[in-house]
Amino acid sequence: MKSRPLVVILSRSDSPVAEAEAKIEREILADAANVRTIALSDRLDPGALPQEVLDATAIIIWHSLTVDAAAIARLEKCRALIRNGVGFDSIDIAAAAARGISVCNVPDYGTEEVADHAIALSLALCRRLFPLDAEAKRLGWRIEHTERLHRLSTLVFGIVGLGRIGTATALRAKALGFHVVFHDPYVPSGTHKAVGVERVSSLEELLRRSDVVSIHCPLNPETAGLIGSRQLALMKPTAHLVNTARGGIVSKAAAFAALRAGTLAGAGFDVIEDEPLRSAEEAATPNLIATCHAAFCSVEGMIEMRSTSARIARAAVLGQPVWNRVN
Repeated sequence: MKSRPLVVILSRSDSPVAEAEAKIEREILADAANVRTIALSDRLDPGALPQEVLDATAIIIWHSLTVDAAAIARLEKCRALIRNGVGFDSIDIAAAAARGISVCNVPDYGTEEVADHAIALSLALCRRLFPLDAEAKRLGWRIEHTERLHRLSTLVFGIVGLGRIGTATALRAKALGFHVVFHDPYVPSGTHKAVGVERVSSLEELLRRSDVVSIHCPLNPETAGLIGSRQLALMKPTAHLVNTARGGIVSKAAAFAALRAGTLAGAGFDVIEDEPLRSAEEAATPNLIATCHAAFCSVEGMIEMRSTSARIARAAVLGQPVWNRVN
């Protein structure tokens, strides 16, 4: 009797976010494939791949588990690698394409959550919530931070990357009264009219004008290190930088140096280059709000993400067209 196809769910052993029982995935795949959950280190070791991985018709990959060309070369039965999330920079998509393996992601599951998180970080910085909280808890009410508090309608909110999440963030910022500008060389002409925000011609112009700069572009060779010392020097010393996209887009060393020097008023980072924070000195960086790569998290978002990944895996094992293919 012909064996059923196998779908493997891979999670990092140091951050086991995958549910071992895979209840959501099993329900969707029940009539199409068997399902296994496996925890590995931070990458697929080509020389030590579990047999179930080698036998898998589709593989669902959590977080930043690295899948390089050497590992892909051993996946002879695999039809699809599915990233449980938006980013796919941890997978060698060219090597997968060369072997006829589709690489898919789930680009829309966390749109609302990440946009909400970007706005939450922005408001915390602009309204000085954490310094005011600390002041109140010292049992004093001197309110020493009033000179940094401004009406939102007087501030420029700059968005780098007007994709799904960037657009959702723009609409939220506009509703709060910010004047919203964006830079994205890849969105069609007229997008600014549809969304009701201002388009600027260059990243440099956006950095110079903005009181809040919020990052919403993917991490790729073009955007790696996009915000470094030179770019930060263009920003107002009263401005804030928010990153809920990918840590590698912003130079950690440059941003932390600017915060310590007072040439950048504040930063809200859900993602950080070489995350997590590596030392007490980094954690003590002044005017830094850091959250633990959790902007995408919500009960509803996780269900949507896992369901979408499972449906893509189901299509792959049944030989049907897959969607959200990035290679």
